[in-house]
Amino acid sequence: MKVLMIYPKYPDTYWSFKHALKFISKRAAVPPLGLITVSAMLSENWQKKLIDLNIEELKNEDLEWADYVFLSSMYVQKESVSEILARCKNYPLKVIAGGPLFTQEFDNYSQIDHFILNEAEITLPLFLCDLQNGVPPKRIYQTNEYADLSFSPVPDFYLLNLKAYASMSLQVSRGCPFSCNFCEITALLGHKVRMKTKEQIIKELETLYNLNWQGAVSVVDDNFIGNKKIIKNELLPAIIEWMKLHNHPFSFSAQTSINLADDDRLLTMMREAGFISTFIGIETPVEESLQSCHKIQNENRDLLENVKQIQKAGLQVSGGFIVGFDSDTSTVFQRQIDFIQKSGIVSAMVGLLNAPKNTRLYKQMEKENRLTVDATGSNTDFTMNFIPKMDNQKLQDGYQYIINNIYKEKPYYKRIRELFLNYKPVKVGKSNIDFARIKAFFKSIFILGMLNKGRFEYWKFIVWTLMNKPNLFIDAITLAVYGYHFRTVYGLRQNRHKY
Repeated sequence: MKVLMIYPKYPDTYWSFKHALKFISKRAAVPPLGLITVSAMLSENWQKKLIDLNIEELKNEDLEWADYVFLSSMYVQKESVSEILARCKNYPLKVIAGGPLFTQEFDNYSQIDHFILNEAEITLPLFLCDLQNGVPPKRIYQTNEYADLSFSPVPDFYLLNLKAYASMSLQVSRGCPFSCNFCEITALLGHKVRMKTKEQIIKELETLYNLNWQGAVSVVDDNFIGNKKIIKNELLPAIIEWMKLHNHPFSFSAQTSINLADDDRLLTMMREAGFISTFIGIETPVEESLQSCHKIQNENRDLLENVKQIQKAGLQVSGGFIVGFDSDTSTVFQRQIDFIQKSGIVSAMVGLLNAPKNTRLYKQMEKENRLTVDATGSNTDFTMNFIPKMDNQKLQDGYQYIINNIYKEKPYYKRIRELFLNYKPVKVGKSNIDFARIKAFFKSIFILGMLNKGRFEYWKFIVWTLMNKPNLFIDAITLAVYGYHFRTVYGLRQNRHKY
């Protein structure tokens, strides 16, 4: 059996980091972890090929070669999915699809032959069993159960063109103990945090190490600290020991909840293990809005001080922010700007509220007859899929006001300085200076320091860093490049939005 795994293209969003990746000559931020995990569940006798459209083209000969196409997608990749399916129909092959998009919207894709829905550890073996036994496969394989991740295999990392990616990916757990009403994670993966064993994680690290990967590894869990007890008592000690034995080849990033700030021991252990940053859903500094969306983990706490605590412990914080809650008033826009600037959250990803399918917010909007269109899955395209309580034009204008006041060069570089004054990185392992970063520095001089209209602010920031925080010079260049990406994304989006 010849299986062609195709990963759809991402549009240009915060998370693509498309414009930043050019500085280090990479084509994509992270690889398609779901597809290479599915690949590892297939028979070793099958021939397997991966085409990630974020780094390469899909050729006709690839489709001619294949018996089956395996397709995985998230909402934001819908446009690329349609293009892939249009090409597949011209070839005598079967299309098998899974992942979040199809689990939620399989009814919209009549041209797909078979659906492997929910978690593949449960539903894919049922499909493969039917094939092996000569039973005609069903069109839909789905389940209400949740997978035991101790049976999840080491992903087929060897299928990847490692040089094309800025970071590798690692999944430790699925599920989230919280219940934010706009989040689809619990609808897809449940509230119970299910984890791989420490032995599985070490085996995945060993696999990457043996493939000569060095550098960034992104832990893709929706909440890495969902089960603090196991993380602190089992996983992190194992990673710390492994990293010491291998001379610290990786630096980790994660997604966590804000209650990370409450646990000094956990913060210390994460730094010892090689974690250097975390993404946190801050959402809003407005307490009433946090209560309305059931973001209980963020309620009744000093969010600004919590962010500062995490930074002081040696982790950079990037954050998600939302406007468009029913309780938002016209004051929310300046309050968001003030919080972001004071916090030193450089990668502040602000979006308009949307209601993904099967979330509690979606059901509320449906009941109130406020739904308009399907959510796009993008937080940078100026769209909402329901009628907001605030006047829509006022909301759009306020949203753009936030963007213009956090990503323009002057406030952006000011925010990095705010971070650097509070941030206390911990030196672990070898230096992170490499050829890619040296090349990025010289590209930043040319693009940001010579061609860009904000070059004065760039040079002012570089001089300030060299004089005040020279040990953070590499971080300074990295974050300057991120700012270029964010401004480029929003410049393009704003131009499209006008028309």
